[in-house]
Amino acid sequence: MLRSLLVLSSTLVALSAAPASAAAAVTYDVRGGDAFSATPYSGRCTIGFSVQGGYITSGQCARAGQSVIGYNGVAQGTVQGTTFPLNAVAWVKTNSSWRPRGLVNRHDGTFVAVRGAQAAPVGSAACMSGAVSRWRCGTILARNVTINFPEGILYGVIRTNICAGPGDLGAPLVANGQAQGTLVAASSGGCASYFLPVSEALAAYGLVLLTE
Repeated sequence: MLRSLLVLSSTLVALSAAPASAAAAVTYDVRGGDAFSATPYSGRCTIGFSVQGGYITSGQCARAGQSVIGYNGVAQGTVQGTTFPLNAVAWVKTNSSWRPRGLVNRHDGTFVAVRGAQAAPVGSAACMSGAVSRWRCGTILARNVTINFPEGILYGVIRTNICAGPGDLGAPLVANGQAQGTLVAASSGGCASYFLPVSEALAAYGLVLLTE
């Protein structure tokens, strides 16, 4: 049985004091693997990959027109479009408080630079960055897999043996610096995880992947 992975949690950060005469402009980086949530409340999810103007994530995480809040409680932008189960992708246009970066958070104070989106072959090592599960690695077991949701069928996904948990939905999968896909489902045991190929996610809305 496949399950979606949604739970809310947020972390607040203090802003630096600004001179009394003017508010300081603070810009935060958008990074794959960081948490976000849509409002009205629809649960915590994970940013997939940064694109020009924003980022992509799973189509189960938000509806078009919803506002989103970043990991730090700061308003992040607006959902421009979402599809599910066809393509199973959503894209968020960020506001001026956020700067999309071609980075994936390893959750240990370091980041992986996204270099491109070359598809890694079956058998390759790959790692996922989830807002809850953090940095987890495993193997790409299959491509072009079909999975069934109550809402319909999703074709052409990547299957791995990386364990995923609640709140990881949308998480990026990377292999040797190359973007592979975003998390769309996991088995009931959690260690069979499924990712929409990043090429399909980008094509769904004509988006351009950001690299570093």
